[in-house]
Amino acid sequence: MTELHELPAVALRDLLRSGAVSSTDVTSHFLDRIGRQNPFLGAFITVTADQAMKQARAADALRSRSEADELPLLHGMPVAFKDHTDVAGVVTTHGSAALDHKPAPADAPLVALFKDAGAISLGKTQVPEFGLTAYSENRIAPPSRNPHAPSRSSGGSSGGSAAAVAAGLLPFAPGTDGGGSVRIPAAACGLVGLKPGRGVVAAGESTGDPARLVAPGPLARSAEDAALMMDVLAPGNQYLSAITQEPPRLRIGVTLDSPWSSTFPFTPDREALDALQAGETLLEQAGHTLADAGIRYDNRYPDAFTTAWTAGVGAARISPSREALLAPLTRTFRRRAQQRSPAKLAEALAFLRQFQHDTLAQYGQWDLMLMPALAQTPRPVGWFTGTAHGGDRWPSAQWPGDADGDYRKQCEYAPWSSMVNVCGLPAITLPVHWTGGAAGSGLPMGIQLVGPMGSEALLLQVARQLGY
Repeated sequence: MTELHELPAVALRDLLRSGAVSSTDVTSHFLDRIGRQNPFLGAFITVTADQAMKQARAADALRSRSEADELPLLHGMPVAFKDHTDVAGVVTTHGSAALDHKPAPADAPLVALFKDAGAISLGKTQVPEFGLTAYSENRIAPPSRNPHAPSRSSGGSSGGSAAAVAAGLLPFAPGTDGGGSVRIPAAACGLVGLKPGRGVVAAGESTGDPARLVAPGPLARSAEDAALMMDVLAPGNQYLSAITQEPPRLRIGVTLDSPWSSTFPFTPDREALDALQAGETLLEQAGHTLADAGIRYDNRYPDAFTTAWTAGVGAARISPSREALLAPLTRTFRRRAQQRSPAKLAEALAFLRQFQHDTLAQYGQWDLMLMPALAQTPRPVGWFTGTAHGGDRWPSAQWPGDADGDYRKQCEYAPWSSMVNVCGLPAITLPVHWTGGAAGSGLPMGIQLVGPMGSEALLLQVARQLGY
């Protein structure tokens, strides 16, 4: 018999709405799995079991007096939120030891969307400090580990959420993506990760994001499950019904070009190229036409992106007496952000707008762009920070202070992520290759497909067409 955590999110949703399973049973099942597995995975920082069970009982009471079609879309479905996102009555840590950890007074708009849709929050998932990194390790809780290889990272910044979904601790989870933070952990953990285009999900917008880089998106085990979540994130678009349609035959440009290459030259791992080849084969077998696409990127991009990306941490309200508690990378980039003039930030933002215009003109020759999701296999825990013990002990009192080396490693690991955010485009990652030769064997490696504005449904259709 299939266990509840093995079911697709869509199937579990249908059972809950029909009353075939109760919300209390489902919530208890997932809380039990979290209790048993989280000590080894570090996917959750906070588990809100009592609140979750209270919400589950209320959901069951609602089901007892309602018809299925009267219930909210995600009636009784378990989810969890990154610990950058406020959930009323629950501490938000932002992954930082430098902040006072106080319960949030109200739900963030993203959380309100899910609660209105009937979802039940099981807690807060592990994140890097202020969401700045492509790994989910900090000084307040154990690192988030990859369920497929616990010595490896689950990626970041939605790493805890990705680990939870990949390990069956959640049926799916929302992440947020400002430079790859949904797509990187999805690729590392063998999931489908969708970053919607700019403005599609209004609930994710932030005043601390001057370049409008951040977009919430689903971490899921299938395109269909991701589409169900998109129906919550962007109501009125009916992604779940649209995904059943076959996509048209597409012209797809294949590229390894990256805007980081001039500053941080890199060579993709053989496993990344194997994933790209696997993706090309699947797309060609589905009837799409692929050809090499040479993309020219302005070499001023790295500095401009970094300026915009770190503006928020520069403005964060942190007591001077507690700045020493920040991780070295955060402390370094906060200091640099504070030393920049407003004119420097304005100049960077103006450049990124021009970069978006130039890049869209080149991408516009194709229906979709194809590239590897990551340039390297999922990295060992502690690899980015140079923590010799691999993150087994925490909090690490003596993280090496090489912020620039850490940042370089991240840009070489995920060189095809951030420019998609700058351009405001939708993109999806798919786990098309496993280093052990079969799905679930070895380490996952994926591809990224980038589409034009408004192509979220098309990307999901292609993902489903390829078997995801």
